[in-house]
Amino acid sequence: MTGSIAALFRHPIKGFTPQKVARASLAVGEAFPGDRLYAVEDGPSGFDPAAPAFVPKQRFAVLAKIAEVAAVRTCFEAGRLTAAAPGAKRFEGDLADEAGKSAFAAWLTPLLGEAASGPLRVVEGGGHRFLDHPLGHVSIINLAGVRDLAARLGREVDPLRFRANLYVEGWPAWAENDWTGRELRLGSARARVFKPITRCAAPDVDPATALRDIEVTTRLHEFYGHVLCGIYVQVTAGGEVAQGDAAALLA
Repeated sequence: MTGSIAALFRHPIKGFTPQKVARASLAVGEAFPGDRLYAVEDGPSGFDPAAPAFVPKQRFAVLAKIAEVAAVRTCFEAGRLTAAAPGAKRFEGDLADEAGKSAFAAWLTPLLGEAASGPLRVVEGGGHRFLDHPLGHVSIINLAGVRDLAARLGREVDPLRFRANLYVEGWPAWAENDWTGRELRLGSARARVFKPITRCAAPDVDPATALRDIEVTTRLHEFYGHVLCGIYVQVTAGGEVAQGDAAALLA
């Protein structure tokens, strides 16, 4: 079964704006390049940059708990962050230093307001990635499934609600739910399916309006009897993947 890569995205700051890329180099056992490098702590999370380890996403400013995060538009390039939001002065700063991290947290605090528990703090962990699952290295969304959900809802559903790294065309809707342990070819790389992704409240939020307007897990369970959308994979043979490349089920 062969599909094609329709789009690739990285999310430099966990929960914030996805950034489209034309191609990426996937490495064995590694997360998607440039993905979830930083997170915004919403109150003390217990994360220790000196000994980075997995921390549940509920301890960060993410869409699952704070819909207002979607109203902030961020762009991160070569260590430099720019951010904009309605009614706020544009932010520019360097997340490579503590002053830049503190400045972004201060800029963000009034925008999130009472929706955040606070205090906010930008954290990073060197090579550590702030993934939703510690073994969910690369995430993939099957666009046919998103379209099937939209048809049942009778409205459009932006695939970016699901915040994946790779979006695939050409696979049958929901076929990937049964692929745990199977091998994929993604461009010139290979990966093993780790598990389907159990959805949380994050996709409830429209990334364009920052409104929580679809109860995605409720609708998934109602329509399909599960709360899955997408898969996590782990890279087993490194290689390049680009928009238009094949995404093929091998075994």
